[in-house]
Amino acid sequence: MTDQTRPLRVAIVGAGPAGIYAADALMKSDAEVSIDLFERMPAPFGLIRYGVAPDHPRIKGIITALHKVLDKDAVRLLGNIDYGTDINLEDLRRFYDAVIFSTGANADRALDIPGIDLDGSYGAADFVSWYDGHPDVPRTWPLEAEKVAVLGVGNVALDVARVLAKTGDELLPTEIPANVYEGLKSNKAVEVHVFGRRGPAQAKFTPLELRELDHSPNIEVIVDPEDIDYDEGSEAARRASKQVDMVANTLQDWAIRDQGNRPHKLFLHFFESPHEIVGEDGKVVGLRTERTELDGTGNVRGTGKFNDWDVQAVYRAVGYLSQNIPSIPFDDQAGTVPNEAGRVLDANGKHLSATYVTGWIKRGPVGLIGHTKGDANETIACLLEDAPNFDEPADPSPDAVIELLEGRGIPYTTWQGWYRLDAHERSLGEPEGRERVKVVEREDMLRASEPHKA
Repeated sequence: MTDQTRPLRVAIVGAGPAGIYAADALMKSDAEVSIDLFERMPAPFGLIRYGVAPDHPRIKGIITALHKVLDKDAVRLLGNIDYGTDINLEDLRRFYDAVIFSTGANADRALDIPGIDLDGSYGAADFVSWYDGHPDVPRTWPLEAEKVAVLGVGNVALDVARVLAKTGDELLPTEIPANVYEGLKSNKAVEVHVFGRRGPAQAKFTPLELRELDHSPNIEVIVDPEDIDYDEGSEAARRASKQVDMVANTLQDWAIRDQGNRPHKLFLHFFESPHEIVGEDGKVVGLRTERTELDGTGNVRGTGKFNDWDVQAVYRAVGYLSQNIPSIPFDDQAGTVPNEAGRVLDANGKHLSATYVTGWIKRGPVGLIGHTKGDANETIACLLEDAPNFDEPADPSPDAVIELLEGRGIPYTTWQGWYRLDAHERSLGEPEGRERVKVVEREDMLRASEPHKA
């Protein structure tokens, strides 16, 4: 049984929005808590730092709210620590009453079509990691293709298409590092084609993200009037959701307007299901799609008619996938940890004591960042309900885990270290009138953070 005379010690693995929202929910509860947030990267914020396009400062503004949580005394950030390598579940059990995993999703979901492994076929997640300056990916990206296909009709597909269609100079005022600017400056893409299997009413764009495509002086957004089609199921979806209706209206407006003369063309295609990536000498030389049609319910069926598209690169943006977490159950098919309202379940469907999940590792990579808050509240409610029955950890003192990390020679970063890195990145941007320039190399991030210092 947990000692009620001390704060409840909770370890959260993953310091992205999901983990920080969980910490916030814990601190807003009536319980006295002491929280350690473990993060694989030297810097916090996860998807906000490494998954959101650099020309989206509005979404990056969420960092301000997350900052306020990490500023609180009851939470401590321990960065540059890889769970499963530097520290394991057995270690965490020794120091904490409960463990929450909020490790998110950062890999690409597979798309099983012929040609997917050709040179020139890419996962959107890898490209996003590159343009967001993730330290664990290559510093260069091949941008030789003049005509590019993006498969998928969610916000990630829009981000990828927009970054490919913009000029390097358009993106220079953002926080992109020098290597990303150099890459985008030499990008040869002048045509970007986005493909959706279903119709405008089934697109997963958010209205604001979609409309932002049209704001660039260099991008002409083109929609074929023949792709504007709705069946009974589609009309019902429009009536049921203001967002769906707004997206459909925007696409309709673009379909009927006269085409302008902006230099880069971005085509949004609907009712085109990817059938095969066409290759020659191991390289992408085209995309074949099957034309689909609505079946009355909002779903589609194939028509047997195929279209060939002249493209030299294909990016699949068909969803993110979470990765297996050592020592806890994982459903490879769903890409999530089996759980009930955030309580991790073992192979027999029983709750794994004092072990929880929140965010995309809990429910899959769906919904917006804000939806993660409700997730966290549900998980924390379960944790607090279970707390009276937790086993007492062997050494719950906050110093014990620090002694372990230092004994293993792990250069961990702290919240104060983030303040130092943040100031350093801002100073790099200042001479150019930019808010910041993101530091890419892990060693440089560590140097600026001054690891180990509290």
